[in-house]
Amino acid sequence: MKLNYRRLAVALIGAALTLGACGQSPEAATEENHNITIEQLEGNDPSRAILSEQAARRLDIQTSQVREAPLNGVARKVIPYSSIIYDTDGATWVYINSEPLTFVRHAVTVDDIQGDQVFVTDDLPAGSAIVTTGATELYGAEFEFEEE
Repeated sequence: MKLNYRRLAVALIGAALTLGACGQSPEAATEENHNITIEQLEGNDPSRAILSEQAARRLDIQTSQVREAPLNGVARKVIPYSSIIYDTDGATWVYINSEPLTFVRHAVTVDDIQGDQVFVTDDLPAGSAIVTTGATELYGAEFEFEEE
């Protein structure tokens, strides 16, 4: 009988993945959810998300600086397209890294998109750190906690 190594490898990988998923206890999964704290800000302002260092690493949070560039002869704030979040109503948002491990959702108005650069008309201070990787996870966490 000829052994098919590819099928054997696929079967072993599938078994390992299945067994690996069973290894985490419900308590461990719950503890991981406590690595983020959502604080409601005053009025209609969005919430503030405060992450533990472990949560920030797990989400691979990365930031970029708001900068200025000319658009039709007028200085505009420019941010990476990857920092933009669209909500279910089509509003556009970014997460500002206001303090270490602290992120606040901020509404922005898109003026123009050129490639991976977004020109916004809002008063984002030049040099502000905004989230470029992990923003969708922050948005999901914010609303998951708000509904409880």
